[in-house]
Order: sequence, then C-alpha cells, then structure tokens
Amino acid sequence: MSFQSYLDNIETKTGLTPRQFIDLATDKGFGPGTKATPILEWLKTDYDLSRGYGMALVHVITKGPQISTKHVGSDGPHADASDMLWLDGAASNPANA
Repeated sequence: MSFQSYLDNIETKTGLTPRQFIDLATDKGFGPGTKATPILEWLKTDYDLSRGYGMALVHVITKGPQISTKHVGSDGPHADASDMLWLDGAASNPANA
C-alpha cells in the first residue's frame, strides 16, 4: 500500500483528513521532535488506529508531507505518485480526479 493510500484509508476510517490530524496533534503539543510513542498511543486510544496507520500520521505530524523518492514512480505495491503527500482529503486530491 502506498503512503498516500494509508492516509486516504485513515480518512475513510475516521472522517478526518491528515491536515485535521496535524491540527489536532498540534493542539495536544505534538509536532516536530515528538517521539512516535505518545502520538501512537493517542491515535490508538482516541481513533483506534493500528501502529501501521499511526506511523503514517506520525510522519506527517513530525516531518511534514515530504517523503522519500524511493518508491515514487515505481511499479511496486508501495509506489507513490509523488514525493509530496496530499493532506487535504482524498476527495480534493487532483491525482484522484
């Protein structure tokens, strides 16, 4: 599953976009420099997100939308179309048009 697919599936499960999660995390004091564990615990407790989905959000909360180009343009199961993740919801993503 691509990184973007993880974020889109989180939105489907919770009704919240990645950007909304970043805002909620900021309100809780999470951001760059925050370790993964407290974020993962919050996501599990409040949203019942597993570690895999939680780690996708940990990345965007602590590092922003830029990802490695390792899988960009590849044909593998983890291929992403871009090295920039779309954080404003699957329905508004131009790549989904």
